[in-house]
Amino acid sequence: MYWHRTPLLLQWLYPGLEWHGSRKEKVLYLTFDDGPVPDETPFILETLNTFEISATFFCVGDNVRRYPDLYQRILKEGHRTGNHTMNHVKGWGTDTSQYLRNVNACDEVMEENGGKPGLFRPPYGKATRKQLRHLKGYRVIMWDVLSGDFDESLPPGECLEKTIKSTSNGSIIIFHDNVKAHERLRYALPEFIRIMLERGFEFRTI
Repeated sequence: MYWHRTPLLLQWLYPGLEWHGSRKEKVLYLTFDDGPVPDETPFILETLNTFEISATFFCVGDNVRRYPDLYQRILKEGHRTGNHTMNHVKGWGTDTSQYLRNVNACDEVMEENGGKPGLFRPPYGKATRKQLRHLKGYRVIMWDVLSGDFDESLPPGECLEKTIKSTSNGSIIIFHDNVKAHERLRYALPEFIRIMLERGFEFRTI
C-alpha cells in the first residue's frame, strides 16, 4: 500500500522534514530516486533536456560507483543530486550506526565524482527518529506526490492521471530511475511535464 499524495497527518508528525515547497508559487520539484542506471537515467536526462527543465536526483552510492559517467552527466547537465544511502538501506530495522555508515559511504562516492553532500532522502521514506536526529547536517527531502511508477500493476495512463491529480503548488514529486519503473516512467514523465508546463508551472531543483 502507498499513497499517491502524502497525508497531511504524516507531514505534521515529522515537521522537521521537507515535504513540499511554497504553496503560494506555481513551482514544482521533480525528483528521481535510485539511479543512476544505464537505461532509465539517460531517458530521464534527455526528457528534461527536451523541455529545458532541471530536477533533483537522489542517488544510490553503489550505482554512482558503478556508473560514474552517468552521475557526472547528471551534474554537468545542471541537475542537483542528493544522498539515497550507499545500498538503498531501509532505516527501519537497521542499527543506527550501520545506517549512518551507509549514508556516509554514499557521500564519499558522490564527492569523489564531483557531487556535494547536503540533501538526503531515506529509501522507502523510512528512517527512525534517532537516525534522523543524527542527520542534522542534511536537508531531509521527502515528498507530497508519489507517482507510483514503481508499481508494475499500475497502468501507465493511471500513473499519469493520479500524479497530475495529486500535484499542486510547491509539490515535490517522485519518479524513479530504475528498471521496475520503465513502462510507466517512459509514458508518464514526458506527458506530466508537458501538461504541467501548459498549466503554467515552473520546474526547479531543490
